[in-house]
Amino acid sequence: MNRLIILAAALALSACGQNQPPESATAPEAVATPAVAAAVTASDPWCRPAAAGAGAAGCYVTLTAAADDRLTAASSPAGERVEIHTMTTEGGIMRMRELPDGLPLPAGESVALRPGAEHLMLMAPAAGLNEGESVEITLTFEKAPAQTLTAQIRSAPHGMGH
Repeated sequence: MNRLIILAAALALSACGQNQPPESATAPEAVATPAVAAAVTASDPWCRPAAAGAGAAGCYVTLTAAADDRLTAASSPAGERVEIHTMTTEGGIMRMRELPDGLPLPAGESVALRPGAEHLMLMAPAAGLNEGESVEITLTFEKAPAQTLTAQIRSAPHGMGH
């Protein structure tokens, strides 16, 4: 009886392998690979200097996404929180407001977070931000992996407001 069970099991196993195509015949698209999110490139990150006790400091960077994405959040150990802001002019007055849904990053387009436009606000800096120093800022995206940048502390180029 045991011999019959072993023989039946051996036949079943050999039959399983006979209908398999050779390994080279499987299509590459049939092989499961983990999805890799398209990258966002960040260039020239910097923040304005701020005295100790300042309520906030503006930070700037240019972002270019390989595929449509969205900057959804930012954080930094250098402050209480980082907010994504925009500036608009209403009735001749510049107004700043937070973008609670983040900032769209269209595929292949450079989106400049700059003085007088979209930017990051480092709220309640933990210490003074002195020219020549740097702070780390982590950017979180809807699709791309988060990335931590080192932003240099420097004054705005002449003619750039905020």
